[in-house]
Amino acid sequence: MHFVLAVACALLGLAVGSFLTTVIARVPRKVPVLRPGPQCSTCGARIRPSDDLPLASWLRLRGKCRDCQAPIPLRYPLVEIGCAALFAAAAVRFGASWALPAYLVLFAALLAISVIDLEHYIVPDRITAPLTIVSVPLLGLASLGEGDGRAFLRSLAAGIAFFAFFFLLNLVYSKGMGMGDVKLSFSLGLYLGWLGWGEVFLGGFLSFVLGAVVGLGLMALRLRSSKDAVPFGPFLAAGTIIAVLWGEPIIRWYSGA
Repeated sequence: MHFVLAVACALLGLAVGSFLTTVIARVPRKVPVLRPGPQCSTCGARIRPSDDLPLASWLRLRGKCRDCQAPIPLRYPLVEIGCAALFAAAAVRFGASWALPAYLVLFAALLAISVIDLEHYIVPDRITAPLTIVSVPLLGLASLGEGDGRAFLRSLAAGIAFFAFFFLLNLVYSKGMGMGDVKLSFSLGLYLGWLGWGEVFLGGFLSFVLGAVVGLGLMALRLRSSKDAVPFGPFLAAGTIIAVLWGEPIIRWYSGA
């Protein structure tokens, strides 16, 4: 059952990932996401429906636009594959539960936010605001379906606590923590808190550890200086995803249970 669900979610992830490539390309430019339809970023030609199949079209076209032969960025298939992998992992983690739809939404949003932050150094409100708006009812429905009202209350408490922590951090060190990260933190706290307080602490801890390790690594390789900004959104996303997918066994291992 889990295998069939994982395959179905992976296929859904490919389709959602294809949509995310448009989101990633248009949101930073503050243009509508849905209209006009998909088009070549170089020549502006409309992409034919037959050329808009996730991953398959990129392979068939050999990574080039049919009209102008300009290279289609490798980011497009990578985002589609990444979304498929995240959706399949979520299916394995949650099974056919009420929580699965909520975490699929989270993973899709975090993937888009991470790519945009890496390229443009912004965590856009056009993604974090809708994520926050849909997260509360989705997790509330999951709590209702699972018959665990305490999970929803814990989720709200964790969201507020996460937001307060990152807001204070922004006040103390605004150069290292942007308001986009602060706004995103509320939703991350909601999702981590729904699972448990252990996941809340683990997700936050991993975010900072990953950020520090990668930042120091870039400086050691002289790819960045200590004065260069490193986007923190991808590390928040990575820490959260790890805590969601593998937080429970990590916590058990750490506690020696």
